[in-house]
Amino acid sequence: MSEKQTLIIVDDDPEILELLQIYAKREGYATIPVSNGQDAIDKVKTNPEASLMILDMMLPEVDGTEVIHQIRKDSNIPILVVSARSADRDKIKGLIIGADDYVSKPFNPLEVMARVKSLIRRSENQVTEEQPDVIDIGSLIINYDSHTVKTPEGKSIALTAMEFDILYLLASNLNRVFSAEEIFKRVWKEDTVLSPKTVMVHVSHLRDKIEAQTGNKKIIETVWGVGYKISG
Repeated sequence: MSEKQTLIIVDDDPEILELLQIYAKREGYATIPVSNGQDAIDKVKTNPEASLMILDMMLPEVDGTEVIHQIRKDSNIPILVVSARSADRDKIKGLIIGADDYVSKPFNPLEVMARVKSLIRRSENQVTEEQPDVIDIGSLIINYDSHTVKTPEGKSIALTAMEFDILYLLASNLNRVFSAEEIFKRVWKEDTVLSPKTVMVHVSHLRDKIEAQTGNKKIIETVWGVGYKISG
């Protein structure tokens, strides 16, 4: 990395906090350690240049769910949840409210760092020659270079990095149906699909955001038993 990227690391367990800082610094990241939810919210506001947040869900006073809810009002910083709550329903809840990825405790610090790198890479707005800078599908104008999505009337739709990548994938391949497994491999850039539910939750959240700004237009279609598409 040419410049040090900054990670906000949030955990009320001092040993885990120190462990994640050690591994983050080994990978060349600067770190901002935080031990409670309210400070986590404040640090995002005072450090808008931060590249990513690693967030424990079980925090005193203001828990991780509320932290994500508050942060998503103003920021699309990638959020990697690291939590002892390993049940599928807890993972899905975290993703629904705005997290980008989820790792269960106990965890391998190397896996956490790999996911950090992957999330940051997706949020850096890298454009290749094969990718159009702007896609206009009528109801939405998608700008890959600035990572923005707007309606023709100019209303902005705030998306997480994952949500944007899913939308961009479907919009740049109109009428093509992508299975949940294919979306996962293309967007998460991992060969092993953790769970099709992960994609389902992100698509659901993406739809809600789009419909809220477009008068409930059903832009992303479900092809039952197959996957998702946007019609041209």
